[in-house]
Amino acid sequence: MIVLYGATGYTGRLVTRELVEAGADFVLGGRNAQKLAALSRDLGQGAPTRVASVDDDGSLRALLDGADVLINCAGPFTFAGEPVVRAAVDAGVHYVDSTGEQTFIRMVFERYGPEAERKGVALIPACGFDYVPGDCIARIAARGHEPLDELVLAYWVKDLGMTRGTMRSAIEMLRPGSGVEYRDGELRPLPSGVFRASFEFPPPIGREPVGPYPAGEPITVPGHTAVRTVRAVISARAAFPEQLLPLAAYLVPISARLFTGPVPDLIGRAIDRLPEGPPEDERRAVEWAIVAQGRDSQGIGVRAAVRGKDVYGLTARALLWAARQVEAGDHQGAGALGPAAAFDPEEMLEALSDFGVRWVVDAPPGPVL
Repeated sequence: MIVLYGATGYTGRLVTRELVEAGADFVLGGRNAQKLAALSRDLGQGAPTRVASVDDDGSLRALLDGADVLINCAGPFTFAGEPVVRAAVDAGVHYVDSTGEQTFIRMVFERYGPEAERKGVALIPACGFDYVPGDCIARIAARGHEPLDELVLAYWVKDLGMTRGTMRSAIEMLRPGSGVEYRDGELRPLPSGVFRASFEFPPPIGREPVGPYPAGEPITVPGHTAVRTVRAVISARAAFPEQLLPLAAYLVPISARLFTGPVPDLIGRAIDRLPEGPPEDERRAVEWAIVAQGRDSQGIGVRAAVRGKDVYGLTARALLWAARQVEAGDHQGAGALGPAAAFDPEEMLEALSDFGVRWVVDAPPGPVL
């Protein structure tokens, strides 16, 4: 049986649809009994519901009674996620989630990974758009070339309309000093200050200015790939309008200072007044590309790219696919795992083909950055 926690949120409702279409045996979980009942009636075909709160350990234990796998969509994970992970490990229940928050992913790996491994429990955070395509394409690029000296994950996203949950998570990701990269075999702080760099994305995108990105791959990729350095960058287009792209290197450090003091709380209150997420037509129209590019220990370049559409729809499908694979025992390993450690990366990307996911392995066009 699969338990979905955070079922009444934007992503949770998309996962509910996926569970129904797959004919899965599932329970809908969340904090609000009325919202859960409405979700079960309107989308869940009468699925059972369980009320649980992250500040009530007893309710979380009851939530997981009889569960094989827990899907967690309740964020921001930095604030709400740890009690849910802890409950899953204590109950011996496999766990997947939709987080994009690097600090939370790191916490899961470092604090709960060892105990989960002893118990034979798989913990697979970052199992949505953040960071299934990136983790999988990193593994595909590296295969046959290890050990790698360096691997860069470069993100490009066009017209992403964020949900309220994603916006709240972004606040946590952008707090100064919170991001890390995997450099020379250990996690180190992301570079600060002015960052002048560009990256050559696949055509028709071309070369774009990029900035440091506190992504999940510096945490997940070293767990399945022999590599000395893993870092991530993201196109400035994801954060700034076209006319400001030439100034992005200077605007990024200025923007980061906004996420200190009382400003995040003010932004959070403004987010509460926004729509919960993009309408379906806008959601489906979002385009993205991720490139894994680097070099092996002999200086020979490696590169693979993946692209697709519909960030949130893809996330829901990835969560369902991962949960059903784990439920059936069709995964590898225990403890904290990146998606490409738990599953065959090509098979996982193929499972997302409904969202235009396609990938290619080719030679790098030039320097990494």
